[in-house]
Amino acid sequence: MKIEVFSDFTCPFCYIGKRELERAIDIAGYTGLVEIEYKAFQLDPDIPKVNAPTFYEAMAKKYDITLEEVKEMVKGIAMRAMEVGLDYEFAKMSTSHTEKAHRLAKWTQQFGKATAYTEALMAGYFKEGKDVNDDDFLLKVIAKLNLNVEEAKKIITSADFSEALEQDRYDAQQLGVQSVPFFVFENRYGIKGAEPNEVFVKTLHQAAEIAGIQPIIKIMGNGESVCADGVCKL
Repeated sequence: MKIEVFSDFTCPFCYIGKRELERAIDIAGYTGLVEIEYKAFQLDPDIPKVNAPTFYEAMAKKYDITLEEVKEMVKGIAMRAMEVGLDYEFAKMSTSHTEKAHRLAKWTQQFGKATAYTEALMAGYFKEGKDVNDDDFLLKVIAKLNLNVEEAKKIITSADFSEALEQDRYDAQQLGVQSVPFFVFENRYGIKGAEPNEVFVKTLHQAAEIAGIQPIIKIMGNGESVCADGVCKL
């Protein structure tokens, strides 16, 4: 089953949506049967690449409100994140330009590491306040994924994979994607936003029918109280 995920590394609902999708895949019984492709969607390409404002400062300017009002406003997002086991540290976050991180993500995809890379960047940003535009942070993630750091450096300092980002932008326009996260299942069903888990489960089952796959039965408990071959385990 193919699932395309349009998201940005600094989008709080994208990380929540990622968790909801992962939980749904496990609950619905499709672990190992799903191919996920992450598609780049930069929320704000105009964010400064250096000396970017903090998350609170950027939100205050955008909505023309005070810092205290921003802190109150994001409490709901923090609570939603906690529902899926995520602890957001908004006070540590700066805004980050994500173009470089997205280009590097395209490179990791060919090694089957895009999902792990995405998780590492989102965890670093939302839990630790890491800057996803910082070369040192990106390269540390690459090293932990056992990928070639020197090759990653060349990509960071070049325009490599810019065409792939342009293709993602085109794909988003064709599908009418104007906000993230946005999930496309088997090019047939779409989920806009970090919907409740049951929405993801239902959509997975519908997409599985199109893909012609069946969920895998998940064994619960220890399986010791059984009878087999004419003998019952006592």
